[in-house]
Amino acid sequence: MKQANSLIWRLLRQHISIGQLVGFFLANLIGMLIVLLSLQFYNDLVPAFSQEDGFLKNTYIIVSKRVSTVSMFDNNSSVFSNDEIDDIRQQSFTNSIGEFTASKYRIYASLSLSGAARMGTDMFFESVPDEFVDIDLDKWKFEEGDEEVPIILPRSYLALYNFGFAQSASLPKLTEGFISMVQMDLRLRGESERIELKGRIVGFSTRLNTILAPASFIRWSNQRLAPSSSTLPTRLIVEVKNPTDDNIARYMYDHDYELEDDKLDAGRTTYFLRIVAGIIIAVGLLISALSFYILMLSIFLLVQKNANKLENLLLIGYSPARVARPYQLLTISLNAAVLILAFALLMWLRSYYMTMLQQMFPDMEAGSLMPAIIVGLSLFVVVSLFNIFAVRGKVQNIWDRKD
Repeated sequence: MKQANSLIWRLLRQHISIGQLVGFFLANLIGMLIVLLSLQFYNDLVPAFSQEDGFLKNTYIIVSKRVSTVSMFDNNSSVFSNDEIDDIRQQSFTNSIGEFTASKYRIYASLSLSGAARMGTDMFFESVPDEFVDIDLDKWKFEEGDEEVPIILPRSYLALYNFGFAQSASLPKLTEGFISMVQMDLRLRGESERIELKGRIVGFSTRLNTILAPASFIRWSNQRLAPSSSTLPTRLIVEVKNPTDDNIARYMYDHDYELEDDKLDAGRTTYFLRIVAGIIIAVGLLISALSFYILMLSIFLLVQKNANKLENLLLIGYSPARVARPYQLLTISLNAAVLILAFALLMWLRSYYMTMLQQMFPDMEAGSLMPAIIVGLSLFVVVSLFNIFAVRGKVQNIWDRKD
């Protein structure tokens, strides 16, 4: 067996084209690297954009009615009727819809920071259905009799304090972790009753630019402090299926509704990111397929050039499997070298771009390498098996022809 393998290797070396094999190796390496790098880059971006308020989650848009001269003096002109809400719900671009419910009473909140003078301000609350809220829902509960109200603040409010008010008043800047430990004193004043509660900040959001309280709290407090007020919403939160759907903008324009454009733009960014990643992976797979074709042509050419000598080996008793083995080992070795080098280059390039991503998103967590590893190994196994059976089939044809 060793003698036969040695003989076949000598035959192989006589007609081998180094240029063809190098061409296959480089083309396959480029294709493999494109596939793995695009998959891993996309996978690493997911945690950055799918955090609690990231825009890689389901795509939400905020819908309101356009403020006009009439609506300045008629509050009812800015609310959505049940028929209007149902009409939006039935549109082809709508996945689900929720209503903003506002507090209908006066709210005064006060707190003190780091021994400084107590600060207070009038404020408001809104709520949306719990499935639209982007924090751990275990923290997002209120029942009648509770003395503490969980609150979500917009991140923009904290930025305004840190880089505006705190800087001008020589007050310390606050982190999200610190402000979450501070309790607010809330005074709620309704038509005939006042209630004092504590407020606890449980999160910050960039998706919803409002001060949120649980829907259960808003229902309870409105019924108790403003039972005669209207419950129709002035804003809606809509989960859309495809943020690039032209029907969204057309529908909103036809009905004179307004959108928070940044939410729609973020959704478009997400959508195009997925498309671009898919196109790049497809290009990588195409390059890999072409390089595989180059390899097969090279191997078939080697076999064809050595057909007479291989036929003699078959005639003296060597099996087709033994004769094909050196060619199969050559292809497997080349595929393995491509895979190992592709993984090495992937790790090097990943360390480079992760440094930049972590500067842009300090709190991001890197994605798992497992998808790229699984895809790389799967491509190696599939291509190698195809090589093995193709070479075996070519040698078998020589065997059948001698018969």
